[in-house]
Amino acid sequence: MSAFLIRRLTGALLTMLIVVTIVFFVTNVIPGSPAAVILGEDRTAEQVAELNRELGLDRSLPVRYLTWISDLLSGDLGTSYFNGSDVRTVILQRVEPTLILTATSALLAIAIGIPLGVIAALYRGSAVDFAAMVAALTAAALPNFWLGLLLVLLLSLYWGIFPAAGYVSLFEDPGDAWRYLVLPSITLGASHAGVIARIARANLLEEMGADYLRTARAKGLRQRSVIVGHALRNSLVPTLGVVGVAVALMVGGSVVTETVFAIPGIGRLLIESVLGRDFPMIQGTVLVIAVFVALVNLLVDITYALIDPRIRHA
Repeated sequence: MSAFLIRRLTGALLTMLIVVTIVFFVTNVIPGSPAAVILGEDRTAEQVAELNRELGLDRSLPVRYLTWISDLLSGDLGTSYFNGSDVRTVILQRVEPTLILTATSALLAIAIGIPLGVIAALYRGSAVDFAAMVAALTAAALPNFWLGLLLVLLLSLYWGIFPAAGYVSLFEDPGDAWRYLVLPSITLGASHAGVIARIARANLLEEMGADYLRTARAKGLRQRSVIVGHALRNSLVPTLGVVGVAVALMVGGSVVTETVFAIPGIGRLLIESVLGRDFPMIQGTVLVIAVFVALVNLLVDITYALIDPRIRHA
């Protein structure tokens, strides 16, 4: 098990290094000068050159990359170009909304997707199966930004049930916080619930046709015991991988959802940083997202190995 963990951890670290390296070079070669954005329209070439020297943008790209990696290894994510604030401090202030939104969206997707897929598989070929799969396919196909705007229009502007935008911390006012999380959680989790439902249905149907279940039925076991005790439990193992991928994708999807609902999280910070050409903030936020995705995948791999020992010996 220790060798398995070392391999997975090494792969996760290598993945994060590749991601942040790509992001560093891409952000530093895209058109648009941070100095020009900061100084505004009433700027001169001399002012832009002076600010570039202050920000270190006059140095070569490899030198800036090596400097950034060196600072990163010491725990320094850099300083924002615009307000001089510490990138790590700003990101820590924005982490909570993204984590809460991702957690509630994941719970919603799992609570809807797995039961919907199981019900569809148990009633295969019936109207229930057809209706469940239509609902799952519709949810998976809807763009989350369009769904978010539709929910705001219906449930906020027309009916006034939920707030249209904003965020209240669960640690400050738990009673009111959930009202601000309902619409964003549905927006972010709906498409993943549809995908999970389809995968759960397919996995359960595959298990229900396996030879060992036919043997169990031939021995006289009740259908309920066969389905719940064997088929359902085994079908959830590959479904777990889909859930892990969905949770990782939700972090990326939070960029759009947080923008639609004005949630002050990591995703919205990334959009603001890209628009402002704030390179240190872009690199820091992408690094945090990459770390979170790598941790989710690592936890899924560990859970796989604990459930099925064959995986860690493969």
